[in-house]
Order: sequence, then C-alpha cells, then structure tokens
Amino acid sequence: MIPVVARLRAAGCVFAEEEAAVLADAGGDLDALVARRVAGEPLEQVVGWAAFAGLRVAVAPGVFVPRRRSEFLVTRAVAVVRSAAVVVDVCCGTGAIGAAVLAARPDVVLHAADDDPAAVACACGNLPGAAGVHRSDLLAALPPDLAGRVDVVVASTPYVPTDAVAAMPAEAREHEPHAALDGGGDGLDVVRRLADQAPAWLRADGHLLLECAEHQADAARQALVGAGFAAAIARDEERDATVVGGVLARRGPG
Repeated sequence: MIPVVARLRAAGCVFAEEEAAVLADAGGDLDALVARRVAGEPLEQVVGWAAFAGLRVAVAPGVFVPRRRSEFLVTRAVAVVRSAAVVVDVCCGTGAIGAAVLAARPDVVLHAADDDPAAVACACGNLPGAAGVHRSDLLAALPPDLAGRVDVVVASTPYVPTDAVAAMPAEAREHEPHAALDGGGDGLDVVRRLADQAPAWLRADGHLLLECAEHQADAARQALVGAGFAAAIARDEERDATVVGGVLARRGPG
C-alpha cells in the first residue's frame, strides 16, 4: 500500500492515503486503477462510484462527478417537498441529487433530465425508482402532462464562467463533459434559461432550487425574481455551498 500512496502523492493527490484505500477496495487490477488515477482521471470514475448524501452513486466514465456541496441542495429540496410531490432533477448527471431526494422521501414522484446521453444512461441505473429519466434540454422534453403540475425543480446547472473553465483542475476539464461545466460568460446562462422555463411546469407556489457559486448568488436571485419567483439565498459554510431558491407567485384567474 505504501508504494501506491507514494505514487498518488507524487501525482498531486492531496488525500493519497484515503484514495489508496478506496482503490484497493475497488477490486480488479490495482496497478491499472492507480495508473488511471495518476493519469488524472477522477477517482470516482476510476472506481465507478461516488459517496453522496449517504449513498453510493454509480459514476460512469465521462459523466459529471457529483460534488459533496450539492448535498446542501438536496437538504433544501427535501425541506420543501410535500407528500407525493412531483420533483424534477434537471441537469441530473448521474442522478445523484434525485437519488438522494428519493432516499429521503420515497413517496415523491421523481423525474430526471439531462441532455447528455451518457449521463441519462448512468442516471437510469441510479434511479430505478424514478417515474422517468429523460434526455432533455432542461425541461423541454418532459412529458407534456407535467406542465403546471411540478412541485419542485432542483438543479445543479453548469455555473463556471467560460473564461474560468481553463483554470479548473485537469480531472474536471479533461474527463467531465464541457457542457456540464461551462455556464457562459458570467456562469449563469443556464440558470437564466431554466428560470424562464420553469414557470410553465411548476404549480402555483412551486419551488425552483438552484446551486451556484457564492459570488453569483445575488445575480441568480435576480434572475429568478425576473421570471416571477419570490427568491432568497441560502448558504452552507461547512460545505461551501450556495443555493438560490424561488417560490413561484400564485397565478391570477384567467
């Protein structure tokens, strides 16, 4: 094990001891697994799973790896779901957020959506209890009968500004889909599009919950307000996580 730790540490792995233990427990050819990690592949893609909100979520090569900070998004979503609520996990990636919501509230009716076919395939494996996993540009390909019936839309959208993607760690830049990272000029292009789409799908008093960086929070909140939501910012310092949540205003008659 010591040579494995040394190889990982030399490659820049900060938590070399912990990663060595995970790789050793993964089974298969340890040397080949270590070589993949040393070459820069995310640990979760190498071993095929990520720990998230108390779950072991399958992670396929080339699919966005769920971040621990997104557990705060799950907490915020679970806090607002009602019994038998319809929940949509957008930009779902592996489906980790939806899986965690289902684990906490197995009575919800969960749909998940992502535009990446590899992510959709991965999410299908992680979400056997979902009502549907859809290949969709945000909400566009959801079943039409969900319009006006969704209680909660939850999303960890791409929110890295385009110019900042090049400065991300190589394991993200080279092994995760660019579209899952790049949020446009200020990082909020997808947030704005989702805020504009969501009111057509949400019921009155429905919730839209979005993850973003702390410095983006006020601009994201303003995007939700502009789309008809009463919005607020929530912060979890321990996870370094920021969630902007909006409640859709009640629709008037006619």
